[in-house]
Amino acid sequence: MSSPTLYLETTIPSYLVARPSRDVRLAADQLTTREWWDESRHDYELFTSQTVLDEVQHGDPAFAAARREQLAGVTLLRNISEAAELAKRLLRDQIVPVVAAADATHIALAAAHGMEYLLTWNCKHINNHRIRSRIERACEAAGLLCPDICTPAELMRA
Repeated sequence: MSSPTLYLETTIPSYLVARPSRDVRLAADQLTTREWWDESRHDYELFTSQTVLDEVQHGDPAFAAARREQLAGVTLLRNISEAAELAKRLLRDQIVPVVAAADATHIALAAAHGMEYLLTWNCKHINNHRIRSRIERACEAAGLLCPDICTPAELMRA
């Protein structure tokens, strides 16, 4: 029996290596991410994308290197036409705003490659319950299944 497939979005390696936040909620989310990483990540077949690798390069060079290190050995998903078409649909239909085009790419790659889960703390443009049904309908219209979009906290409760 194979492990469930899971796409790691940029916020996961970011939370793993960030300095502990003074914001109590954010600090708790960082801790939950580390707990999931240490205790549960081996229960999944992990994937990420070049988009994530590009995004983790930004900011302080030492933290960027630490984020890249967390992703070492994680399989990269190829950019495929089905993903490009879904990303265009998500942007065209204003499900994801153009300023967050990379977020549309994360959703599209995860769906086009049949990922069972998309793990993220991005609750503005990805794990947002107000747009979830629109994301699911866009995936369905493209002939794809929407992955279960969740945070490490939600996944640990599942």
